[in-house]
Amino acid sequence: MADPNSVRPESSGLQVSAHFLRRREIVNQVARYVLMVAAAVSVLVTVGIVYVLLSEALVFFEEVSVWEFVSGTSWTPMFSVPTFGIWPLLSGTLVVSGIALGVSIPFGLTLAVYLSEYAPDKVRESVKPILELLEGVPTVVYGYFALFLVTPLLQVFLPSLPGFNMLSPGLVMGIMILPYTTSLSEDAMRAVPNSMREGAYALGYSRFHTAVKVVIPAAISGITAAFILAMSRAVGETMVVAIAAGQMPNFTFNPMEGAATITTFIVQVSMGDVSHGSIAYMSIFAAGLVLFLLTLIFNLIGFFLRKRYRQAY
Repeated sequence: MADPNSVRPESSGLQVSAHFLRRREIVNQVARYVLMVAAAVSVLVTVGIVYVLLSEALVFFEEVSVWEFVSGTSWTPMFSVPTFGIWPLLSGTLVVSGIALGVSIPFGLTLAVYLSEYAPDKVRESVKPILELLEGVPTVVYGYFALFLVTPLLQVFLPSLPGFNMLSPGLVMGIMILPYTTSLSEDAMRAVPNSMREGAYALGYSRFHTAVKVVIPAAISGITAAFILAMSRAVGETMVVAIAAGQMPNFTFNPMEGAATITTFIVQVSMGDVSHGSIAYMSIFAAGLVLFLLTLIFNLIGFFLRKRYRQAY
């Protein structure tokens, strides 16, 4: 049998000109440098963000002690006697994000299992685009949806629920980040080889047990990445909580009460009458640094979990 590598282009009627080869090499080099510049820009932007946050936050911490900032339970930077304890903003952020994940994770994972293991192809091709349309809805719309529809509906069952509370925006944010948990989890499950499913069926597993005991454990790294991305999205959300949760810092973990989040405070000060360069204005950079570190921690947890449980097929 003849070696395929010994067949010359002339023998097959194909000839590659030297001009084409030179042009291909130039295109490859240009594409390489363009992609390198794009990657460098993303890194430089991240470095720039970190630099701005750290440099401005250090100015703030020259006036306010770090211990007061991390241990205080009162946040009143615009009062005549200001206090700078970050916990009221941090508690509001964690409560709203926790409620959102409590909605998004179970419903998103259930829907992902259905789309991956049960739904016919036509249903999957119809449901996924509709679900992903939720990502295109402006967050302001979600905020007013929470304030004028979800909150009055909840007050029917919880008459003592105030107009501004953390429960309503948390539930709406859970719907808002549902496409992240569902779509990414379903993609991870679809990447699991069918041979693993067939092996489970051969052992007598039902479709449900195959999904729970075989597919989900095999796709756990991708599912974890989806949950971490959804958490980061919930922590950084601004308009929903600014509209429906209130703008008064309140150190509480009770979702039935109103509270401000870190992003709400940043928007409130940035668009208010606080003078530039004042200690109240500089506090938004300290709060932003906390938000950045919180998101970084979640991303690191997701990275290590993916590294620990990742499986290549």
